[in-house]
Amino acid sequence: MRIVETTAKSIIIDSNLPSVDFVANPYTGCAFGCAYCYASFMGRAVKESNAAWGEYVYVKTNAVELADEQLARMPERKRHGTLLMSSVTDAYQGAERKYRLARGILGKLVEHGYPGKVSILTKSPIVTRDTDLLLALPHSEVGMTVTSTDDKVSRWLEVRAPVASRRLRTLSELHAAGVATYAFIGPLLPHFATSPELLDTLLGRIADAGVPEIFVEHINLKRYIRDRMATVLRDQPDEVREAYVTARADDHRRRLDAILAPLLKRHGLRLRLNKVIYHDELTTDDRGSGRVRPPFRSRS
Repeated sequence: MRIVETTAKSIIIDSNLPSVDFVANPYTGCAFGCAYCYASFMGRAVKESNAAWGEYVYVKTNAVELADEQLARMPERKRHGTLLMSSVTDAYQGAERKYRLARGILGKLVEHGYPGKVSILTKSPIVTRDTDLLLALPHSEVGMTVTSTDDKVSRWLEVRAPVASRRLRTLSELHAAGVATYAFIGPLLPHFATSPELLDTLLGRIADAGVPEIFVEHINLKRYIRDRMATVLRDQPDEVREAYVTARADDHRRRLDAILAPLLKRHGLRLRLNKVIYHDELTTDDRGSGRVRPPFRSRS
């Protein structure tokens, strides 16, 4: 893992994400190296290739000072916006133990009495270290990305991220400490379409952790993501590979949505934004032909 110290020009950035006004990304790159991660496009900003995702982390060493400066001059009308940390990295990956940038930014939000919502999205139990600051903010929450209850699945798709069972335990710990929580099922794994009992188990475990609300997103299979996914799927069983081949088709996504809806009701979970997020990945040729081009070749 290459760690590169760098500086940034700003750290609190306007966002075009739904229900999010600002984002703060104290790192560029992510050591977790998840195969499906859309954020690998950020490599272009630091002249890293798509294939190198998960092999580097650029540390914005002045992130805390920038947060202090930006919060000090932020107009009152903007101070009630929702700030997400983070959108294209994981602010609580391993480098955070040393650099403490996420904690520093939270500290500045507390110092400046930020009244808006502060939302953390992570896969890391390191976030529990900052429970004191999260509770000191008037409106804070932690979202944990949990895509499976199977540690083996999380290991081959999410490479170096904490295993699924640890993330579920982290949600329970945060809930017990009084921190508001949600779960992010992103992506909604394609093989749930043929094994709905696995999604049922996942939602049950999330509900058991005290989580009231989930954010759900279909897998993003743009070309640069498919190129990485092809490598990790190469040695998977035929049925798993086939699920990912058909994952871009609208009927596949509608089938998953139909499976999800009654399970949400069964487990008493609310769906954030009242919808599952779709990604529009079809090319011009795909649209013109009315067909979906397979993202991966299935073994014959």
